[in-house]
Amino acid sequence: MATSSTLCLSELFYSIQGESSYAGLPCVFIRLSGCNLRCSYCDTSYSYKEEGRLVEIATIIKFVDEHPGAIVELTGGEPLLQENVYPLITELVTKGIRVLIETNGSISIARVPGEVCAIIDIKCPGSGVENPILRENIAHLQKRSQNAAHSSEIKFVISDQNDYHWAKQFIHKHELTEIAPIIFSAVTSAIKPRQLAEMILADQLPVRLQVQLHTILWPGENRGV
Repeated sequence: MATSSTLCLSELFYSIQGESSYAGLPCVFIRLSGCNLRCSYCDTSYSYKEEGRLVEIATIIKFVDEHPGAIVELTGGEPLLQENVYPLITELVTKGIRVLIETNGSISIARVPGEVCAIIDIKCPGSGVENPILRENIAHLQKRSQNAAHSSEIKFVISDQNDYHWAKQFIHKHELTEIAPIIFSAVTSAIKPRQLAEMILADQLPVRLQVQLHTILWPGENRGV
């Protein structure tokens, strides 16, 4: 039974950050169980298909402390589904640790502290998800950009040309380039990173092309990396 001091965990591991502008840095990954979305290309479906394990927040902190200097990423699944993620975040921030949280954007980020880098993964049509982002989160991103530098990043996972053009229009409509760094990541089973790069260059789009570093370092492995 969950208590006020536990989280339902899918994975806890130490690796190299493979995504975001922090790619390449040593990182402790705290992957929480459960997700409220079902993206067509999900590569961590085990985080909601398999039953997670209840772990004390103190145990998680102890694991983090065993890797001094590493950044910490809270991910999932969808980490904001669990209320106890907030006391964990508070403790990590209080210890002076750089914390990233990757969220699908469907849950408000209002309670995520400005010291944390909130990475919002805005779902394109190819994800199969409708109503891909809670609209208030755009306003929260704007406020975060005004109050704290490096407090947000915005990610689009691109499956095809339709996704690319949808993301480009979404960026322009909400003036996202004025708010936070923007990352485009290719679903490599559907579109080649080179093709995505060529579209970005042709449009002179001010976004960062991301190639998942961990899939290059540990090809064929999809857990604990």
